[in-house]
Amino acid sequence: MADLDTRIVNVLGDKTAKPLAKHFGMHVVGDLLRHYPRRYVELGRASNLASLQVGQHATVLATVVEAKNYSFGPGGRRTRTEVVVTDDTGARLSLTFFQQRWLAEKMLPGKMCLFSGEVGAFNGRLQLTHPDYDLFDAEGDTASSRLSRGVLPIYKATGSVPTWKLESFIGLCLDALDPLDDPLPADVRAARGFGDLRAALEAVHRPHGMGQAVTAQKRLKFEEAFVVQTVFAQRRHALELERASARPPVADELRDRFEQQLPFTLTDGQRHVVDEISTDLSRTRPMHRLLQGEVGSGKTIVALMSMLQVVDAGAQTALLAPTEVLASQHYRGITAMLGDLAKGGMLGGADVATRVRLLTGSMGAKARNAALLDAASGEAGIVIGTHALIQDHVQFAELGLLVVDEQHRFGVEQRAALVDRAEVKPHVLVMTATPIPRTIAMTVFGDLEVSTLRELPAGRQPIQTTVVPALERPAWLERGWERVREEVAKGRQAYVVVSRIGGPDDDGTSETHSLVELHEELVGGQLHGLRVGALHGRMTPDEKDATMAAFAAGDLQVLVATTVVEVGVDVPNATAMVIMDADRFGMSQLHQLRGRVGRGSEAGLCLLVTSSEVDSPARERLDAVASTTDGFELSRLDAELRREGDVLGAAQSGVRSSLRLLSVVRDGDVIDDARAVADALVAADPALSQHPTLAAAVHDLEHSEQADYLDRT
Repeated sequence: MADLDTRIVNVLGDKTAKPLAKHFGMHVVGDLLRHYPRRYVELGRASNLASLQVGQHATVLATVVEAKNYSFGPGGRRTRTEVVVTDDTGARLSLTFFQQRWLAEKMLPGKMCLFSGEVGAFNGRLQLTHPDYDLFDAEGDTASSRLSRGVLPIYKATGSVPTWKLESFIGLCLDALDPLDDPLPADVRAARGFGDLRAALEAVHRPHGMGQAVTAQKRLKFEEAFVVQTVFAQRRHALELERASARPPVADELRDRFEQQLPFTLTDGQRHVVDEISTDLSRTRPMHRLLQGEVGSGKTIVALMSMLQVVDAGAQTALLAPTEVLASQHYRGITAMLGDLAKGGMLGGADVATRVRLLTGSMGAKARNAALLDAASGEAGIVIGTHALIQDHVQFAELGLLVVDEQHRFGVEQRAALVDRAEVKPHVLVMTATPIPRTIAMTVFGDLEVSTLRELPAGRQPIQTTVVPALERPAWLERGWERVREEVAKGRQAYVVVSRIGGPDDDGTSETHSLVELHEELVGGQLHGLRVGALHGRMTPDEKDATMAAFAAGDLQVLVATTVVEVGVDVPNATAMVIMDADRFGMSQLHQLRGRVGRGSEAGLCLLVTSSEVDSPARERLDAVASTTDGFELSRLDAELRREGDVLGAAQSGVRSSLRLLSVVRDGDVIDDARAVADALVAADPALSQHPTLAAAVHDLEHSEQADYLDRT
């Protein structure tokens, strides 16, 4: 007998366990039983052979029409077996086998079989060559018992471990299972009509009808959502027990003076979020809030007003940025916005002024020491920096608020390096310019309260986005470079964005444009005579700062750059952007990039250059970006078009998503329900002492690589 933690080798033997470990990363029975069917085939609705396409790897259920052997080769010693199969639609498919003469006697007309392989074509007809197959026998074997259920599970499989082998292995493990402890409490299951875990696993893998399979999937989806939401419920409960110093607003001090001198009025959305954060800062429980907003929605203003409230209350604030370019941009932008309010203790400073300091790894010793001294003494109310801020030697007199920009660039341990160092916990505000659908925010940022800025400030200029199909219409790309020259002729500036740097280490095999080659091509060709600079991650910090400063000052008219300009770069005079190989970027990333233009008084232009084919998924994504400037709508579409694991970051974390059935895009109602149940359960039993199986599942998730990624998102 076995449970979910039993090693597969102990149940199925070494010969089976090795390929499961190699191809799927499965080691214990739970790994195999949580490998749920990707779809089901109902025997009354056989696969549609007419829908197959060349190059597709297909698994089809079909009936044998005929099977014949043909001899070929010297002396006719070799055999080719041709099998013709059909389905309920009447479509036919040819199967070709070599040196398997006996198959013609086994694949008799009327026999039903599962075939799996890559679809090819020969003489204008679709065919499978040497497909894997599973022939159902009518003599009472296991295949026949599967037929009697009327529903066959189809699994994500490999050539060496096809779907029916997985089905067989899973069946053997199900037969060996002891009764299982269930992470879902009995009252939670009863309220929703769910069976226990053992029954759900049986029903999802060996259903007697689609209704049974769907019911089992619902239960297992809820379980996935419930375990994740319990993790976050415990984190929120732990935060409730922590203590911070209240930092309420102080009238007629820095924050009020700053707002009075703003040349514009805050939007209703900005005012609402400022008030939300102000209320949080006035409490003795540490704030943990996510501020998300459209490109150009004014997150920096909101964050700055929150920082000034904390400074007014006698504490300091730190702004942590992921790159030196972005940190320097924040420093220049904030000091410019504050004016004399940033000149604390200096000639010309306002009477309520504070001091703003920049701290990065590339600073000279004199500037760094001055920044460190002002942070430690409390003279600097605002300290802006990169990872250099979290070094042990960086001390604050009293850190009251940590603002983390582009939260997904930092690990939780990096954020904690500043938060945990202080005797009194500082408040934490994390920001992202990547709009996140609500259900994804609940699953990935479940321990944070979420504030959203949707509306754009008055005067924000529209951005026209156009897809440029370089292969189909090369003249459009030439016209694109002419548009860049026209914008520059009007005194404006432009970005050209590429996906890779290139240079000496480049093997030259990529079909995409490299920065090094494109910069050289443009300088000598399409943009000849213009002042064209380059910006990328291999440059030294001083080189990057100098290039960015030259572009901001207008000394450079065109900047050819990698995605280092994706966030935070603010050059109001830049009105045009050409994104080369745009299909290599995600939809949200493209939206971020184009948000760098149209930030001044003139409308923006963004050209998405691609060599992707008209009806390809890549072109579909680009067309979606061109069709709307609503970042939240794009984020939703992006999540729908991508694989679920990528949405949750499985690609970045290097492991499979812990969510196998739950869709964070489509299952918002399940996530809402699970969150409410988890909150109530944790409120009554914070340590989960009455729910040991749930506690074990939570522990496993908390200590997995997937949880490590969730903390970084």
